[in-house]
Amino acid sequence: MSHSPGDAVGSRREARETALGLLYAAHSRGVEPLEVLAEQPVPPEAYTVQLVEGVAGHIDELDGLIGSYSEGWSTGRMPAIDLALIRIAVYELAHEADVPTSAVLSEVVELVSEYSTEKSGKFVNGVVARIAEELRPGS
Repeated sequence: MSHSPGDAVGSRREARETALGLLYAAHSRGVEPLEVLAEQPVPPEAYTVQLVEGVAGHIDELDGLIGSYSEGWSTGRMPAIDLALIRIAVYELAHEADVPTSAVLSEVVELVSEYSTEKSGKFVNGVVARIAEELRPGS
């Protein structure tokens, strides 16, 4: 079965959405993301697992970066959905070199507009864009 390039984009989009839900659930319940991942009756798609495991494995690094670019907002004060979105995007920027910067930025904009507020959209996009400049200058 052949896949068009669009399929990879669509499945990554779904993977990010699923990862967002899992990370949000973990945060809301005060448990580790890997615990929520392990509870899934059907194992999520590979890229979802990669994102959740990646965020969980690099959480201190991600939150350090996020905290230094979030203009006085500590990660503890951010809405859980926004924080989960930013963590996914920053993880991809830092550790998934094959994912284009433009794809990370456009996905975070789409997901925040779908799941959060307009005000959050500007904030999340600003933080992710500044971190992208730092991690991937000129891309």
